[in-house]
Amino acid sequence: MRWTHGSVAERFSGRNNSLGFIRLSLATAVVVSHASILGFGSTEFGHYFSHGQTDLGKLSVYGFFVLSGILVTRSGKRLPLGRFLWHRALRLLPGLWVCLAATAFAVAPLLYWYQQGSLDGFWGHASGPLDYLHANWAVALEQRDISGVMKTAREAGLATSPSFDGALWSLRYEVLCYFAVGLLAVTGALKRARWTVLVITALLGWLVVRDAVQSPFWAGTSDASYAQSITLIPAMGTIDPDVILYLGFAFALGTLIELYSDRIPVSDVLGVLSALVLLGSLRFGYLYTVGLPAFAYLLLWLAIRLPAPFRRIGARHDYSYGIYIYGFVVQQSLVVFGLAHWGFWPYLALSLAGALLAAVASWHLVERPAMKLKDLGRRPERPRGAPAGAEPEKVLAGSGSR
Repeated sequence: MRWTHGSVAERFSGRNNSLGFIRLSLATAVVVSHASILGFGSTEFGHYFSHGQTDLGKLSVYGFFVLSGILVTRSGKRLPLGRFLWHRALRLLPGLWVCLAATAFAVAPLLYWYQQGSLDGFWGHASGPLDYLHANWAVALEQRDISGVMKTAREAGLATSPSFDGALWSLRYEVLCYFAVGLLAVTGALKRARWTVLVITALLGWLVVRDAVQSPFWAGTSDASYAQSITLIPAMGTIDPDVILYLGFAFALGTLIELYSDRIPVSDVLGVLSALVLLGSLRFGYLYTVGLPAFAYLLLWLAIRLPAPFRRIGARHDYSYGIYIYGFVVQQSLVVFGLAHWGFWPYLALSLAGALLAAVASWHLVERPAMKLKDLGRRPERPRGAPAGAEPEKVLAGSGSR
């Protein structure tokens, strides 16, 4: 029996992995989890099993932060700071801005017209579509409703959430993690002092353990923390300290995996053990102290060890971000139209289908074209040995794909 299959650095350096499938699974899990609460006012899946520590949707968000920690750190090590921030902005903002615009100027008017029979009062409302864009463009979920559409749906007993797109809550914390990686990169910590990240992760872990000592079923947030919200960047609104701590810990675990990938073994034994530890911590407590690190390794192990067919899913087209940012909007729209009354499974099927269609359009019309601008203004590198006067086209052709 082979106890290891090499190191993570050896097995996880290229694109021959199942990350696309895992990201797609995590995004789908968020939609599935939201279906119970948005459509029927029930608790999300996994809430009772974990004794309130988390649910399927929140656990999936933690998974996204672990994977982002790995991939964003890899980008931070490779790129200059300006280029790094440009890449991150292109991956996040165009898709978000089009989603906000589509919600404000297409979805919201349709739902308002369905409720009121006309658009009278929609455009001039105190919390209208332009206000929605202005409040939320900087990845801050500062305005949740548009022209009272969700308020009307709640008063009619149809909707349970006041938000058009509550899933956007995590994006501001994602951006803060990007800034943290940029700071580590510009100070040279990512390349020359990776022990710094080890110390930071250990500190965050110690704070998480401190909470767990109070209760093994600590949920990762506390009611008191919301009263202590802080403002780091005014345009991004207030930040919950507890959420920074726990999502930051998940992101830091991913960063640590990337920086110490040469020392982390790819082991089937550890992969199975991590799955057992995760399940045990969900059921019996201490999810964030032992379960979250186990979850981080499990995701990495699955990305490397899943069979070859899984590696083709999401390898060329990444619909996960689109599913995540549009899924909530689709589900709320179905609720306003009263389609949740059809039952859970029809509602879930329509939610997934609608989210996927929106994600496909977002990827092909917005996200993918935006990513083609990642090398904008960058001078092509001349391969070693090429003549100084070589034309850029010929240089690129000779250097292979980049």
